[in-house]
Amino acid sequence: MTTLQQLLGTELPLIQAPMAGIQGSAMAIAVSNEGGLGSLPCAMLGNDAIRTEIAAIHAGTGKPYNVNFFCHVSPQPSAEREATWRNALAPYYREHAIDAASIPTGPGRNPFSTEVAEVLAEFRPPVVSFHFGLPPEPLLAQVRGWGSKILASATTVDEALWLEAQGVDAIIAQGLEAGGHRGHFLSHDLTAQLGTFALLPQVVSAVRLPVIAAGGIADANGVAAAMALGAAGVQVGTAYMLAPEAFTSALHRAALKSDAARHTALTNLFTGRPARGIMNRLMRELGPIAAVAPEFPLATSGIAPLRAKAEAQGSGDFSPLWSGQNATGCRELPSAEITRALAQGFHFTA
Repeated sequence: MTTLQQLLGTELPLIQAPMAGIQGSAMAIAVSNEGGLGSLPCAMLGNDAIRTEIAAIHAGTGKPYNVNFFCHVSPQPSAEREATWRNALAPYYREHAIDAASIPTGPGRNPFSTEVAEVLAEFRPPVVSFHFGLPPEPLLAQVRGWGSKILASATTVDEALWLEAQGVDAIIAQGLEAGGHRGHFLSHDLTAQLGTFALLPQVVSAVRLPVIAAGGIADANGVAAAMALGAAGVQVGTAYMLAPEAFTSALHRAALKSDAARHTALTNLFTGRPARGIMNRLMRELGPIAAVAPEFPLATSGIAPLRAKAEAQGSGDFSPLWSGQNATGCRELPSAEITRALAQGFHFTA
């Protein structure tokens, strides 16, 4: 069977998780140069920014890299649902002297599209990964036509089998511990979501493709445990969030280094889709999962002015403090050094 290193062209079966809003080309370059697969999160980038960031990667490394995209279906805005959402946030708007009528509506993240594919065609990236399923077949065929390897996230065995049937090259088994957005797409039932070490062996036994473990893996011991359960490799995100290459804000960094990081939860308040972050005031008072939040990604605009006001006052009360359940591996070290430390876990399974 082809190893993950052979498939990706890397020295290590280690993928740095794409973390939208947290990192860009600098981290991807550092990880790729150290032998892992550096990733560029593109879900929040416009086409010009995607082009600039990929050009920077090409200038900074000759090694393989990954570009990552969301594949959600953009929802139809609902004035009624938006009004309900603004009403739920009204006490906070009053507290911070924000005029709700002045807040624009609109998405905060765009799905993979024909226009984005045109930009990527200029670079033919070695690896393209997708979250929330896959793009329509014509777009997927275009990516295949460049010779790019295709990765996608699965949060259940059913999703893994579906991805295998669509012809992806490897599957990222995203456990419930993972920080940021859940990658589920066949079902929105959160009770069907499994922890990494429950999900991983089930996916490994169900598919013939290489399976990459993601979620809760923060150090070399976690890497070794995932490999012992049949993973072809691992994807690690939270452990990189204190690296100097990360854009993680001072507030977010402080939270990750504090005892607060021991309490995370899935929440749809910040974007409209379940994502794991450190508990804060908004999550406690409205409940982490609230039916009033508009569909992903339309919840973002209502929260944005509250976040800006609170952060200006040194508060993370309304900020999405993304983190996995295991932030113990977070170190204020360069991304290359973090990669070397994680790589020690592969030696345990020789």
